[in-house]
Amino acid sequence: MSEALLQVRGVAKSFGAIKALGPVDLDLGARERLGIIGPNGSGKTTLINCITGFFRPDRGTIVYKGEDITGEPAYIRARKGLARSFQIPRPFTGMTVLENLLVPMDYCIHASEKTERQRAEAVLQSVGLEGQRDALAETLSQLEQRKLELARALAANPQVLIADEAMAGLSNSEIDDILSLLFALNASGVAVIMIEHIMHAVMRFSQRVICLETGRIIAQAPPAEIVRNPKVQKAYFGEQAAHR
Repeated sequence: MSEALLQVRGVAKSFGAIKALGPVDLDLGARERLGIIGPNGSGKTTLINCITGFFRPDRGTIVYKGEDITGEPAYIRARKGLARSFQIPRPFTGMTVLENLLVPMDYCIHASEKTERQRAEAVLQSVGLEGQRDALAETLSQLEQRKLELARALAANPQVLIADEAMAGLSNSEIDDILSLLFALNASGVAVIMIEHIMHAVMRFSQRVICLETGRIIAQAPPAEIVRNPKVQKAYFGEQAAHR
């Protein structure tokens, strides 16, 4: 992929004797919608933690907008436009929904208080939480918590958003709600990496899907092709069927 916004080259990570990831090569284009799937323990979260700076890889390089960021901490990557949401929402309890956005915004943007507040209000409107701006974060519903988690990731105006199981535990209508938000975000120019176990959601959203197994990429293709790949069916869909 030419002029990739994000490039991962030969990234590997072990925890003691356990090899969790790699080596992995991955490219993300500007404005691309990329899905990452794989069974539990396949290395999805380890990969994302390496990309966003929560883990430092044992080997390999991570290049973002042409700059090697392999050794940079997570907060620097966030300031440069590489944001993520978490599987389990982590709001600042005891603070309002609006304040939950102002904290990361102040940390990443360093703009005037008026500018930050205007940005926060705009982000809340974009995710449909403007009506809850003064509510305590811990009082939100599960869907609203997911929206707040996405809003906090968007606070610093990123160019890449990594959505880590943003729809886990939601109903079908709620999944549609989150998908609509992600599609709108992508249409505004943000590249999105979706890590998800809800297969119909990731297949609807993604332009390209990567499947991991035991820390390695075993297939990557458009959604219509990835579902027919025998390796993917064995590694992922077979596991799902076994639990039905």
